[in-house]
Amino acid sequence: MPSFLIPVETAPDETRVAATPETVKKFLLLGCKIAIEKGAGIPAGFEDKQYENVGAELIPVADPQAWGKADCVLCVQAPSTFLLEMLGSGALLVGLLAPYTNRSLLTSLHSKSLSALALELLPRISRAQSADALSSQANIAGYKAVLLGASALDRYFPMLMTAAGTVQPAKVVVLGAGVAGLQAVATARRLGAVVFVSDIRPAVKEQVESLGGRFIDPPDLSEKPAESDGYAKQASDAFLAAQQHQLSDHLSEADVVICTAQVPGKRAPRLISEDMLDRMRPGSVVVDIAVDQGGNCAETVSAEMVVRKGVKLIGASGLPSTVPNHASSLYARNLLALLQPFLKDGELNLDFNDELIAGCLISKEGLAHNSDLLQTGGAN
Repeated sequence: MPSFLIPVETAPDETRVAATPETVKKFLLLGCKIAIEKGAGIPAGFEDKQYENVGAELIPVADPQAWGKADCVLCVQAPSTFLLEMLGSGALLVGLLAPYTNRSLLTSLHSKSLSALALELLPRISRAQSADALSSQANIAGYKAVLLGASALDRYFPMLMTAAGTVQPAKVVVLGAGVAGLQAVATARRLGAVVFVSDIRPAVKEQVESLGGRFIDPPDLSEKPAESDGYAKQASDAFLAAQQHQLSDHLSEADVVICTAQVPGKRAPRLISEDMLDRMRPGSVVVDIAVDQGGNCAETVSAEMVVRKGVKLIGASGLPSTVPNHASSLYARNLLALLQPFLKDGELNLDFNDELIAGCLISKEGLAHNSDLLQTGGAN
Protein backbone atom coordinates (compact mmCIF):
# COMPACT_ATOMS: atom_id res chain seq x y z
CA MET A 1 0.00 0.00 0.00
CA PRO A 2 1.74 3.24 -1.13
CA SER A 3 1.93 5.95 1.51
CA PHE A 4 1.17 9.45 0.19
CA LEU A 5 1.99 12.62 2.15
CA ILE A 6 0.34 16.01 1.57
CA PRO A 7 2.38 18.79 3.21
CA VAL A 8 1.62 22.31 4.31
CA GLU A 9 3.04 24.49 1.55
CA THR A 10 6.08 26.46 2.67
CA ALA A 11 6.60 28.83 -0.29
CA PRO A 12 5.74 32.48 0.50
CA ASP A 13 2.11 33.42 -0.26
CA GLU A 14 1.29 29.90 -1.47
CA THR A 15 -2.30 29.15 -0.41
CA ARG A 16 -3.03 26.10 -2.58
CA VAL A 17 -2.94 22.49 -1.44
CA ALA A 18 -2.05 19.42 -3.50
CA ALA A 19 -5.02 17.26 -2.46
CA THR A 20 -8.65 17.97 -1.64
CA PRO A 21 -11.11 15.75 0.25
CA GLU A 22 -12.48 14.72 -3.16
CA THR A 23 -9.13 13.45 -4.48
CA VAL A 24 -8.07 11.98 -1.13
CA LYS A 25 -11.18 9.79 -1.19
CA LYS A 26 -10.34 8.59 -4.70
CA PHE A 27 -6.71 7.84 -3.83
CA LEU A 28 -7.92 5.81 -0.84
CA LEU A 29 -10.24 3.79 -3.09
CA LEU A 30 -7.20 3.04 -5.27
CA GLY A 31 -5.49 1.44 -2.28
CA CYS A 32 -3.33 4.32 -1.08
CA LYS A 33 -2.67 5.49 2.44
CA ILE A 34 -2.98 9.28 2.75
CA ALA A 35 -1.35 11.39 5.47
CA ILE A 36 -1.99 15.13 5.42
CA GLU A 37 -0.30 17.70 7.60
CA LYS A 38 -2.65 19.53 9.92
CA GLY A 39 -3.82 22.82 8.44
CA ALA A 40 -2.57 22.05 4.92
CA GLY A 41 -5.93 22.73 3.30
CA ILE A 42 -7.18 25.57 5.49
CA PRO A 43 -5.88 28.47 3.31
CA ALA A 44 -7.79 26.93 0.39
CA GLY A 45 -11.00 26.45 2.38
CA PHE A 46 -10.63 22.76 3.23
CA GLU A 47 -10.84 21.99 6.96
CA ASP A 48 -8.87 19.22 8.65
CA LYS A 49 -12.13 17.51 9.60
CA GLN A 50 -13.10 17.20 5.93
CA TYR A 51 -9.95 15.20 5.22
CA GLU A 52 -10.39 13.12 8.35
CA ASN A 53 -14.00 12.32 7.42
CA VAL A 54 -12.97 10.74 4.09
CA GLY A 55 -10.27 8.62 5.74
CA ALA A 56 -7.03 10.61 5.66
CA GLU A 57 -4.64 10.54 8.60
CA LEU A 58 -3.88 13.96 10.09
CA ILE A 59 -0.23 14.34 11.09
CA PRO A 60 1.83 17.11 12.70
CA VAL A 61 3.64 19.54 10.42
CA ALA A 62 7.20 18.48 9.53
CA ASP A 63 6.98 15.23 11.47
CA PRO A 64 10.23 13.32 10.74
CA GLN A 65 8.63 9.91 11.19
CA ALA A 66 5.80 10.65 8.72
CA TRP A 67 8.17 12.11 6.12
CA GLY A 68 10.54 9.20 6.52
CA LYS A 69 7.78 6.68 5.82
CA ALA A 70 6.27 8.49 2.81
CA ASP A 71 6.56 6.76 -0.55
CA CYS A 72 5.25 9.80 -2.43
CA VAL A 73 4.89 13.49 -1.58
CA LEU A 74 2.25 15.45 -3.51
CA CYS A 75 2.99 19.15 -3.37
CA VAL A 76 2.18 22.39 -5.17
CA GLN A 77 5.66 23.91 -4.95
CA ALA A 78 8.82 22.10 -3.93
CA PRO A 79 9.28 21.56 -0.17
CA SER A 80 12.27 23.08 1.56
CA THR A 81 15.63 21.32 1.63
CA PHE A 82 15.09 20.65 5.35
CA LEU A 83 11.92 18.68 4.61
CA LEU A 84 13.38 16.79 1.67
CA GLU A 85 16.25 15.63 3.88
CA MET A 86 13.69 13.71 6.00
CA LEU A 87 12.46 11.60 3.07
CA GLY A 88 13.63 8.04 2.67
CA SER A 89 15.78 6.99 -0.26
CA GLY A 90 13.71 6.24 -3.37
CA ALA A 91 10.70 8.37 -2.39
CA LEU A 92 8.82 10.20 -5.15
CA LEU A 93 8.10 13.94 -5.28
CA VAL A 94 5.36 15.25 -7.59
CA GLY A 95 4.49 18.91 -8.10
CA LEU A 96 5.25 22.21 -9.82
CA LEU A 97 8.96 22.05 -9.03
CA ALA A 98 10.43 24.91 -11.13
CA PRO A 99 12.95 22.50 -12.65
CA TYR A 100 14.75 25.08 -14.80
CA THR A 101 15.68 27.33 -11.89
CA ASN A 102 15.55 25.30 -8.66
CA ARG A 103 19.14 24.09 -8.39
CA SER A 104 18.88 23.41 -4.65
CA LEU A 105 16.01 20.99 -5.31
CA LEU A 106 18.03 19.06 -7.87
CA THR A 107 20.91 18.85 -5.42
CA SER A 108 18.60 17.47 -2.72
CA LEU A 109 17.09 14.92 -5.11
CA HIS A 110 20.56 13.66 -5.93
CA SER A 111 21.84 13.55 -2.35
CA LYS A 112 18.80 11.63 -1.07
CA SER A 113 18.35 9.40 -4.17
CA LEU A 114 14.83 10.73 -4.73
CA SER A 115 12.66 10.55 -7.83
CA ALA A 116 10.67 13.56 -8.98
CA LEU A 117 8.03 14.50 -11.54
CA ALA A 118 7.87 18.20 -12.49
CA LEU A 119 4.42 18.96 -13.89
CA GLU A 120 5.77 21.94 -15.84
CA LEU A 121 7.40 19.46 -18.23
CA LEU A 122 4.31 17.35 -18.94
CA PRO A 123 3.99 16.91 -22.72
CA ARG A 124 1.01 18.78 -24.15
CA ILE A 125 -0.61 15.89 -25.97
CA SER A 126 -4.26 14.87 -25.95
CA ARG A 127 -3.73 12.07 -23.42
CA ALA A 128 -2.19 14.53 -20.97
CA GLN A 129 -4.98 17.10 -20.94
CA SER A 130 -6.59 15.93 -17.70
CA ALA A 131 -3.19 16.06 -15.94
CA ASP A 132 -2.08 19.42 -17.41
CA ALA A 133 -1.54 21.50 -14.29
CA LEU A 134 0.05 24.40 -16.16
CA SER A 135 -3.14 24.83 -18.18
CA SER A 136 -5.51 24.54 -15.23
CA GLN A 137 -3.56 27.16 -13.29
CA ALA A 138 -3.00 29.41 -16.32
CA ASN A 139 -6.76 29.53 -16.85
CA ILE A 140 -7.10 31.04 -13.40
CA ALA A 141 -4.22 33.47 -13.97
CA GLY A 142 -5.77 34.76 -17.21
CA TYR A 143 -9.14 35.26 -15.53
CA LYS A 144 -7.73 37.01 -12.47
CA ALA A 145 -5.39 39.23 -14.51
CA VAL A 146 -8.37 40.83 -16.27
CA LEU A 147 -10.12 41.42 -12.95
CA LEU A 148 -6.99 43.14 -11.62
CA GLY A 149 -6.81 45.30 -14.73
CA ALA A 150 -10.49 46.22 -14.53
CA SER A 151 -10.17 47.10 -10.84
CA ALA A 152 -7.17 49.37 -11.42
CA LEU A 153 -8.52 51.04 -14.57
CA ASP A 154 -9.96 54.57 -14.38
CA ARG A 155 -12.74 53.67 -16.82
CA TYR A 156 -15.59 51.21 -17.27
CA PHE A 157 -15.01 48.03 -19.24
CA PRO A 158 -18.41 47.79 -21.03
CA MET A 159 -20.18 50.29 -23.26
CA LEU A 160 -22.84 52.09 -21.23
CA MET A 161 -25.60 54.31 -22.55
CA THR A 162 -26.76 56.66 -19.82
CA ALA A 163 -28.77 59.86 -19.54
CA ALA A 164 -25.46 61.68 -19.28
CA GLY A 165 -24.21 60.21 -22.54
CA THR A 166 -22.61 57.07 -23.93
CA VAL A 167 -19.47 55.55 -22.42
CA GLN A 168 -17.34 53.71 -24.98
CA PRO A 169 -16.05 50.21 -24.12
CA ALA A 170 -12.51 49.75 -22.87
CA LYS A 171 -9.86 48.54 -25.29
CA VAL A 172 -7.90 45.56 -23.97
CA VAL A 173 -4.77 44.21 -25.65
CA VAL A 174 -3.71 40.67 -24.74
CA LEU A 175 -0.14 39.61 -25.50
CA GLY A 176 0.06 35.85 -25.98
CA ALA A 177 -2.79 33.52 -26.94
CA GLY A 178 -1.91 30.52 -24.84
CA VAL A 179 -4.24 29.18 -22.15
CA ALA A 180 -3.90 32.27 -19.94
CA GLY A 181 -4.24 34.64 -22.87
CA LEU A 182 -7.36 32.97 -24.24
CA GLN A 183 -8.97 32.98 -20.80
CA ALA A 184 -8.10 36.68 -20.52
CA VAL A 185 -9.82 37.27 -23.87
CA ALA A 186 -12.95 35.43 -22.73
CA THR A 187 -13.07 37.25 -19.40
CA ALA A 188 -12.50 40.70 -20.88
CA ARG A 189 -15.20 40.06 -23.49
CA ARG A 190 -17.65 38.97 -20.78
CA LEU A 191 -16.97 42.28 -19.05
CA GLY A 192 -17.78 44.12 -22.26
CA ALA A 193 -14.35 45.23 -23.49
CA VAL A 194 -13.12 45.30 -27.07
CA VAL A 195 -10.18 42.88 -27.16
CA PHE A 196 -7.17 42.73 -29.47
CA VAL A 197 -4.71 39.83 -29.29
CA SER A 198 -1.08 39.56 -30.40
CA ASP A 199 0.69 36.22 -30.75
CA ILE A 200 3.65 35.04 -32.80
CA ARG A 201 1.67 32.00 -34.02
CA PRO A 202 -0.78 32.72 -36.87
CA ALA A 203 -2.44 29.37 -36.12
CA VAL A 204 -4.14 30.74 -32.97
CA LYS A 205 -6.12 33.35 -34.93
CA GLU A 206 -9.17 31.11 -35.19
CA GLN A 207 -9.21 30.46 -31.44
CA VAL A 208 -8.97 34.18 -30.68
CA GLU A 209 -11.79 35.07 -33.05
CA SER A 210 -14.00 32.27 -31.70
CA LEU A 211 -13.89 34.05 -28.33
CA GLY A 212 -14.78 37.42 -29.83
CA GLY A 213 -11.25 38.82 -29.91
CA ARG A 214 -9.59 40.58 -32.83
CA PHE A 215 -6.29 39.03 -33.88
CA ILE A 216 -3.29 41.24 -34.64
CA ASP A 217 -1.52 39.47 -37.48
CA PRO A 218 2.22 38.85 -36.81
CA PRO A 219 4.82 40.91 -38.72
CA ASP A 220 5.15 39.89 -42.35
CA LEU A 221 8.64 38.41 -42.19
CA SER A 222 10.12 35.27 -43.66
CA GLU A 223 10.35 33.83 -40.15
CA LYS A 224 7.16 32.09 -39.01
CA PRO A 225 7.49 31.24 -35.31
CA ALA A 226 5.47 28.20 -34.34
CA GLU A 227 5.10 25.94 -31.36
CA SER A 228 6.64 22.75 -30.02
CA ASP A 229 4.76 20.24 -27.86
CA GLY A 230 1.97 22.77 -27.41
CA TYR A 231 4.25 25.61 -26.27
CA ALA A 232 5.28 28.71 -28.20
CA LYS A 233 8.87 28.56 -29.46
CA GLN A 234 11.24 31.44 -28.85
CA ALA A 235 11.24 34.02 -31.67
CA SER A 236 14.31 35.80 -33.02
CA ASP A 237 15.34 39.30 -31.93
CA ALA A 238 14.47 40.63 -35.41
CA PHE A 239 10.97 39.20 -35.21
CA LEU A 240 10.41 40.57 -31.70
CA ALA A 241 11.62 44.02 -32.79
CA ALA A 242 9.17 44.04 -35.71
CA GLN A 243 6.40 42.87 -33.39
CA GLN A 244 7.14 45.67 -30.92
CA HIS A 245 6.95 48.27 -33.67
CA GLN A 246 3.61 46.86 -34.76
CA LEU A 247 2.24 46.76 -31.22
CA SER A 248 3.21 50.30 -30.32
CA ASP A 249 0.21 51.87 -32.05
CA HIS A 250 -2.20 49.41 -30.45
CA LEU A 251 -0.78 50.07 -27.00
CA SER A 252 -1.05 53.82 -27.43
CA GLU A 253 -4.81 53.35 -27.70
CA ALA A 254 -5.16 50.62 -25.07
CA ASP A 255 -6.80 50.96 -21.69
CA VAL A 256 -5.57 47.63 -20.32
CA VAL A 257 -2.75 45.35 -21.52
CA ILE A 258 -2.55 41.75 -20.29
CA CYS A 259 0.91 40.20 -20.74
CA THR A 260 0.97 36.39 -20.82
CA ALA A 261 3.74 35.45 -23.29
CA GLN A 262 6.17 32.88 -21.88
CA VAL A 263 8.60 30.29 -23.27
CA PRO A 264 9.37 27.24 -21.09
CA GLY A 265 12.88 27.30 -19.70
CA LYS A 266 13.62 30.73 -21.18
CA ARG A 267 13.31 34.31 -20.05
CA ALA A 268 9.94 35.77 -21.00
CA PRO A 269 10.17 37.84 -24.21
CA ARG A 270 10.33 41.60 -23.62
CA LEU A 271 7.41 42.85 -25.72
CA ILE A 272 6.79 46.30 -24.22
CA SER A 273 9.72 48.70 -24.08
CA GLU A 274 10.01 51.97 -22.18
CA ASP A 275 9.42 53.87 -25.41
CA MET A 276 6.17 51.98 -25.93
CA LEU A 277 5.11 52.75 -22.36
CA ASP A 278 5.76 56.42 -23.02
CA ARG A 279 3.02 56.35 -25.67
CA MET A 280 0.39 54.87 -23.34
CA ARG A 281 -2.11 57.24 -21.80
CA PRO A 282 -2.02 58.09 -18.08
CA GLY A 283 -4.60 55.98 -16.28
CA SER A 284 -4.07 52.89 -18.43
CA VAL A 285 -2.99 49.59 -16.88
CA VAL A 286 -0.50 46.84 -17.73
CA VAL A 287 -0.89 43.47 -15.97
CA ASP A 288 2.21 41.33 -16.44
CA ILE A 289 1.59 37.64 -15.67
CA ALA A 290 5.08 36.77 -16.93
CA VAL A 291 6.81 39.01 -14.38
CA ASP A 292 8.46 36.12 -12.50
CA GLN A 293 10.05 34.89 -15.75
CA GLY A 294 11.55 38.30 -16.47
CA GLY A 295 8.37 40.02 -17.62
CA ASN A 296 6.91 40.98 -20.99
CA CYS A 297 6.86 44.63 -19.95
CA ALA A 298 9.71 46.94 -18.98
CA GLU A 299 9.77 48.07 -15.34
CA THR A 300 7.22 45.62 -13.92
CA VAL A 301 8.13 44.35 -10.45
CA SER A 302 6.96 41.04 -9.04
CA ALA A 303 4.00 41.35 -6.64
CA GLU A 304 4.00 45.16 -6.86
CA MET A 305 2.17 47.93 -8.68
CA VAL A 306 4.45 50.61 -10.10
CA VAL A 307 2.98 53.86 -11.39
CA ARG A 308 5.08 55.12 -14.29
CA LYS A 309 4.08 58.47 -15.78
CA GLY A 310 0.51 57.73 -14.82
CA VAL A 311 0.48 54.18 -16.26
CA LYS A 312 -0.10 51.46 -13.66
CA LEU A 313 2.25 48.49 -14.08
CA ILE A 314 1.08 45.46 -12.10
CA GLY A 315 3.54 42.60 -11.56
CA ALA A 316 0.95 39.84 -11.29
CA SER A 317 2.84 37.13 -9.42
CA GLY A 318 1.18 33.95 -8.14
CA LEU A 319 -2.35 34.67 -9.37
CA PRO A 320 -3.65 31.08 -8.98
CA SER A 321 -2.93 31.35 -5.25
CA THR A 322 -5.39 34.26 -5.04
CA VAL A 323 -8.18 31.83 -6.04
CA PRO A 324 -6.98 28.94 -3.85
CA ASN A 325 -10.15 26.88 -3.53
CA HIS A 326 -10.77 26.31 -7.22
CA ALA A 327 -7.05 26.35 -8.03
CA SER A 328 -6.48 23.55 -5.51
CA SER A 329 -9.47 21.55 -6.72
CA LEU A 330 -8.26 21.63 -10.32
CA TYR A 331 -4.62 21.02 -9.42
CA ALA A 332 -5.48 18.06 -7.18
CA ARG A 333 -7.47 16.48 -10.02
CA ASN A 334 -4.46 16.97 -12.31
CA LEU A 335 -2.30 14.98 -9.89
CA LEU A 336 -4.89 12.23 -9.59
CA ALA A 337 -5.24 11.98 -13.37
CA LEU A 338 -1.46 11.65 -13.78
CA LEU A 339 -0.95 8.95 -11.16
CA GLN A 340 -4.18 6.94 -11.35
CA PRO A 341 -3.16 4.79 -14.34
CA PHE A 342 -0.12 3.59 -12.38
CA LEU A 343 -2.01 2.68 -9.18
CA LYS A 344 -3.09 -0.94 -9.46
CA ASP A 345 -3.67 -3.65 -6.87
CA GLY A 346 -2.62 -1.32 -4.07
CA GLU A 347 0.76 -0.56 -5.61
CA LEU A 348 2.24 2.49 -7.34
CA ASN A 349 4.31 1.32 -10.30
CA LEU A 350 5.43 4.15 -12.56
CA ASP A 351 6.22 3.20 -16.13
CA PHE A 352 9.29 5.29 -16.89
CA ASN A 353 8.88 4.50 -20.58
CA ASP A 354 5.42 6.02 -20.60
CA GLU A 355 5.38 9.27 -22.60
CA LEU A 356 3.85 11.34 -19.79
CA ILE A 357 6.10 10.03 -17.02
CA ALA A 358 9.25 10.22 -19.12
CA GLY A 359 8.37 13.76 -20.19
CA CYS A 360 8.14 15.21 -16.69
CA LEU A 361 10.70 13.00 -14.92
CA ILE A 362 13.58 15.15 -13.67
CA SER A 363 15.16 12.66 -11.30
CA LYS A 364 15.08 8.87 -11.06
CA GLU A 365 16.40 7.77 -7.68
CA GLY A 366 18.72 10.76 -7.63
CA LEU A 367 19.94 10.59 -11.21
CA ALA A 368 19.11 13.60 -13.38
CA HIS A 369 16.73 12.67 -16.16
CA ASN A 370 15.89 15.40 -18.66
CA SER A 371 18.00 16.50 -21.60
CA ASP A 372 16.54 20.03 -21.62
CA LEU A 373 17.62 20.56 -18.01
CA LEU A 374 21.09 19.26 -18.75
CA GLN A 375 21.41 21.65 -21.70
CA THR A 376 20.33 24.65 -19.62
CA GLY A 377 22.50 23.69 -16.70
CA GLY A 378 19.54 23.20 -14.40
CA ALA A 379 20.69 19.77 -13.30
CA ASN A 380 24.24 20.77 -12.44
